[in-house]
Amino acid sequence: MKKFIKNCILFFLLLLIVGEFVVRFTHAVSDIPKRTIDNTGIQKYFINQTGYWKGGDHKWKINELGWPGDLPSSFDKLITIIGDSYIENFMNPNECHQGSLLKKRMSDYNFMEAGRSGVSFIEAMEISKHLDSLHPIQTLIYINDNDFYESVTEIKKMRDITQLNLENNQIIYGEMKSPGLKKILYNWKLLYYFYNRYPINFSNKNKENEIKEPEFDKALKFKNEILELFKFIKTNYETSSKILIFHPKTNEYFIKLAKEHGFKTIVLDSSMDNKSWTFDYDSHWTCYGHEQVADQITIGLNEYLKGKE
Repeated sequence: MKKFIKNCILFFLLLLIVGEFVVRFTHAVSDIPKRTIDNTGIQKYFINQTGYWKGGDHKWKINELGWPGDLPSSFDKLITIIGDSYIENFMNPNECHQGSLLKKRMSDYNFMEAGRSGVSFIEAMEISKHLDSLHPIQTLIYINDNDFYESVTEIKKMRDITQLNLENNQIIYGEMKSPGLKKILYNWKLLYYFYNRYPINFSNKNKENEIKEPEFDKALKFKNEILELFKFIKTNYETSSKILIFHPKTNEYFIKLAKEHGFKTIVLDSSMDNKSWTFDYDSHWTCYGHEQVADQITIGLNEYLKGKE
C-alpha cells in the first residue's frame, strides 16, 4: 500500500512537471508583468521585464520607466499617452500600440505611453502630473465612461483602484489586489492555466440575469459626484495641455464637463466603419482598431498643435 501511494505521488509530480513544461513551451497562458507601487502611490511595473502574450505570437516589454513599450529616442517635442488596458495593450504587438502608430503619422513628434489596466480618470491625472516633469507639449488621456465612475469612492469604493474621496477631498491610492496569490499564479504557469480555464466564482449573484443600469441613467444618477470630480481636477491639475480621447459612444455629459473645465477633447467614432475595431471575444481594440483610432487622433491632434503655433 505504501509503495502504491508513493508511486501515485511520484506519478502526480511527474504530471505536474510535464504539464508545467507544456504550458510554458506552448504559451498556453500569457506572461503577466509584476507590479510595484512607487513612492508617489502610482502602480507601475518592475522595469526591464519581458514576456509572451498568450499563444506566443508576440512579446511585451516593460521599459526603464516602468511602463509597457519602448521609450522614445528623444523627449523633444514629446507627446505623452496615458490610459488603461487599451493603452497597456499587451494583446497586440508593439507596432500596434498608439505611440508607434502616431509616430508613423506624425514623425516630427515623439510619443511615450504610460498605460496600465485599472487606471481611473483621477489616476490618469496623477500620472500626468508626474510625467509633466518631462515637459510634454501635449498629453493624450484615453478615457471611457467607467473611468469616471471608478474615480469616485462615493459612487463605488474600489480598494485596488486609485479614487477620489469627495467628502474629504482626498485621493485614496489603490492597493495591489492579492499580491501573494498573483505571485504564485504568475510563477506557477500550470496553476495559472487552470485558474483561467476554470475560474472560481465566489459570488452568489447570477450575472447573466443581472440588470445593468443604462449609461444615460447612471450618468444622471451620479451627476453631482462627477461634477465635483471635475471641479477637484480643475483646481488641482493643469488641464489646458491635456486632450481627453473619448471612446466611441461616451456619454455626452462627460464630454460637456471636460470642455467646461479646460480640457481639449477628441471623440472617437466607429459608427461609420463596417469592420469592428474590437476582438470577437474581448472589448479591446485589435490592430485594425488601433489604426483607426490613430487616424482619427492624428487629425484632431494636428488641429490642436496648429493652434499652438
